[in-house]
Parts: sequence; C-alpha cells; structure tokens
Amino acid sequence: MMQKSVARSTRRYLTLTLGNEAFALCIDAVREILDYTDITRIPQAPPFMRGVVNVRGAAVPVVDLAHKLGLGEVQRTINTRIVIMEVVRDGSVTVMGALADSVRDVLELDDSAIAPPPRLGAQGTDDCLLGVGSHEGRFILVLDVDRVFATDAIHNMAGLLASDQAGDAPQAAQ
Repeated sequence: MMQKSVARSTRRYLTLTLGNEAFALCIDAVREILDYTDITRIPQAPPFMRGVVNVRGAAVPVVDLAHKLGLGEVQRTINTRIVIMEVVRDGSVTVMGALADSVRDVLELDDSAIAPPPRLGAQGTDDCLLGVGSHEGRFILVLDVDRVFATDAIHNMAGLLASDQAGDAPQAAQ
C-alpha cells in the first residue's frame, strides 16, 4: 500500500532574469538587493568576477551571474541589480554579490512542482541547478546558490577581503 506524504514542503524564492531567462534563488540565502552601483575591478580576477562593492563599509565580491553560467554578460540598465547573498562552503558562510539583469519578485514553489534538472550530457551544465519549476506558464531555473558560488576563485577573493577588513595585514602568497 502506498503511503501519501502528509507534509508538503513549500519554499520561497527570489526570481531574477538573466537575458530572457528566469532564474530563482532560495530566499533564505538572500540578504538584500542593491541597485547597481560602482563596482571596483580587481586585477587578475577571473572574467566572471566583476569586482567588489561597498556594502556598509565592507568590500563584497560581485559575480556576473550570467557570465558565470555561460549566458553572456549582464549589461548595466535601469533594472540591473546586485543580489547580496550568504553562501555556505565547507561549513563557513561567505557574503557574495550576484549581478542580475533584473529582480522580479518573491514566489512560493512547492518542492513537488520542481522537476530535477535535465541531464544535458555536458560536464557541469546541470551542476548549478536544483531543478526546473514553473510559474504562470513559464519555466524558472532554480539555482543551487552554494554550488554556483563554490569556486575557489570566489571564496579566495572573499576570504582575502574578509581578512583585510578584520585588520589583518595582507599575507604573501605561498
């Protein structure tokens, strides 16, 4: 006899756009949303790393989310936003910014309404997706925030900035 699940899990997601595509980030990871502001470039940073922004006196690294996902680059418009998030890697929390073409709204999606990501065969294409949801007849790609931002380059930059802000003297690379 099949047993029905009694507890249905619904989560809230922040929806944003990259080009013509809709993406969603779990609202639990989102700290705040900023209008586009000046981003200070960091020499020799990876191409997807736009630089850092000042968030209440702290330098926060900003990633071009479209570039990171292989979808071109976010262009500055009146709708461009920086989503400030908390990302977990190896048990530690890092504050990151994600540049998006626009931020739409917060919506609730039932876990059962999110299909597993399609297996496209290419290495890494579906690593950053938790799944594919649907809202008002349109697909929404649900991103795994921790995986999207789990690169060494991003965390090294964030760690360097955090140690500089803590008053530590910059250390020479080993």
